[in-house]
Amino acid sequence: MNTFKTFVLLLALTLFFVWIGGLIGGRTGMTFALIFAGMMNFFAYWFSDRIVLAMYRAKEVTEAEAPELYSIVRQLAQKAGMPMPRVYIIHADQPNAFATGRSPKHAAVAVTTGIMRLLSTEELAGVIGHELAHIKHRDVLISTVAATIAGAISYLAQMAQWIFVFGGFSRDDDEGGNPIVALLMMIIAPIVAMIVQMAISRSREFAADAGGARLVGNPRYLASALRKLHMASQTISMEANPATSHLFIVNPLSGRNIAKLFSTHPPIEERIARLEAMAM
Repeated sequence: MNTFKTFVLLLALTLFFVWIGGLIGGRTGMTFALIFAGMMNFFAYWFSDRIVLAMYRAKEVTEAEAPELYSIVRQLAQKAGMPMPRVYIIHADQPNAFATGRSPKHAAVAVTTGIMRLLSTEELAGVIGHELAHIKHRDVLISTVAATIAGAISYLAQMAQWIFVFGGFSRDDDEGGNPIVALLMMIIAPIVAMIVQMAISRSREFAADAGGARLVGNPRYLASALRKLHMASQTISMEANPATSHLFIVNPLSGRNIAKLFSTHPPIEERIARLEAMAM
């Protein structure tokens, strides 16, 4: 199902870019937009995980470099019957984590240095279990592709802004659009990017919470971790790209007022309540 959703997202991206290319630059714009969309589709599918990891300067670590973290990931992966994912550390004070990759065989788990300082071993295991559940459910591909697409659409809005500033529009209706299109794109494109992220159902977080809790064996570990992570995210900022916010276990932008209006995550209180109900 998630493979089909990924295909639909990539198709929608292509149609959206071609449509906007036609509005901005006529037939020539449509041609360039089609080429650009094709390149985006290719890189989004095959290299989106590397793009996201590079975006946060994530460093791959070995068991010798991070023995406790590596041991937790390996033990839980074996318990889940999954291949061992690559393990990355992000040097950031905000405690957070995410999983990425196009399949369980090409997956990676990334955690911040902040989360390793804040959580106990059991709580960290709860977080890793959550991320491995994402990988096992095969929803990391669609999440990572959505992040790449949202970033591309935001880039499109910036292009429209520059075109508007420098007046790069033809007066010929057959060859180009008009400045109104650029103004609309500056407004609509960020909204479309948000919708792309919201299309990744929030239910995936509930499913990953439940799956991770079962994998670890105690839902209270993850519930406790989520409580700490949520409180920390309100006070410790992180230089996170809004296009990738839905990848993290808790919204890295949750301390910003605008992020609360368009949260890509379900309410943390509801997630904790569901986990505590599982423990009863």
